[in-house]
Amino acid sequence: MDLINVFDYEALARERIDTSSWVYYACGADDEVTLRANRSAFERIKLRPRVLVDVSQIDLTTTVLGMSLPMPIFIAPTALQGLAHPEGECEMARGAALAGTLLVVSTSSSCSLEEVAAAAGGPLWFQLYITTRPTAQRLVERAEAAGYQGLVLTVDTPRWGNKERAARYPLSRSIRKANFENESEGDLPDPSCTWEIIPWLRSLTRLPLILKGILTGEDAQRACEHGVDAIIVSNHGGRQLDSVAATIEVLPEIVDAVAGRCEVYLDGGVRRGTDILKALALGARAVLVGRPPLWGLAVNGAQGVADVLAILRDELEQAMALAGCPHLASIDRSLVRLPHVP
Repeated sequence: MDLINVFDYEALARERIDTSSWVYYACGADDEVTLRANRSAFERIKLRPRVLVDVSQIDLTTTVLGMSLPMPIFIAPTALQGLAHPEGECEMARGAALAGTLLVVSTSSSCSLEEVAAAAGGPLWFQLYITTRPTAQRLVERAEAAGYQGLVLTVDTPRWGNKERAARYPLSRSIRKANFENESEGDLPDPSCTWEIIPWLRSLTRLPLILKGILTGEDAQRACEHGVDAIIVSNHGGRQLDSVAATIEVLPEIVDAVAGRCEVYLDGGVRRGTDILKALALGARAVLVGRPPLWGLAVNGAQGVADVLAILRDELEQAMALAGCPHLASIDRSLVRLPHVP
């Protein structure tokens, strides 16, 4: 089978991963309305290409919080990557390095954050869930000591989403959460967290602070008021509160609320270069992809991860050329036609 797009990797990964692990990665919350919407919303946005533009050279390079990247694409945090590959996040980090991009490592990783840092040949951010403050403080201190360059606080999880499909297929093998001394330490998020957690985290570390899980302009405004460095527009891949909007639908509202005060990134449903182009046109500085790198990891380890990212990079370059955009600065809202919302 020729693997020519990320959906080909999805199909082959499904054959390689046991059923319960596949469902764990693939499922959404409740009726999976948001899971489906993350994809369908991209399809409703149309492109408005410009012609007779010199696109003989296409430049995809960008920066993320001052870090140079070869493309506006990096890897979102996903838990328990050991279900997809024996070396889990360590192998994912090698794939990110092959692609020359950034990896965000989950709190709930199957390799310890120190093991991932030792395996990585490229930049890392650490994604943090607040379970207890002492646990969070230890994780932040460990991440900073291990050389992570950013801290991603996930803010859409006062409790875990109701993933019914996963409940019907319990994991058939145990993969430990390697960052915790015991399993119960990382089990439950703290439902009492408020905006006060941000200055507390600032007191612990000098790492840039990125909030993941913002879906409204009001919360984007508050994030800016609290001095965060960046926002990830995310609905947790449709795995938390079902029936929230697709991330691409709320992106313009959040970009407008931020008004340049911090960087804005997007994840959720990105599967094509044209999806990335639409996100950039609506104001995202970069996108994160979560499930597609997992598919690459399952199919061919680090090289599979790099190959999936190369497909998305090449598709973005192709889309930019056909849309008349020789570099990222030439992409703006005039490039897209949004669906009419009565």
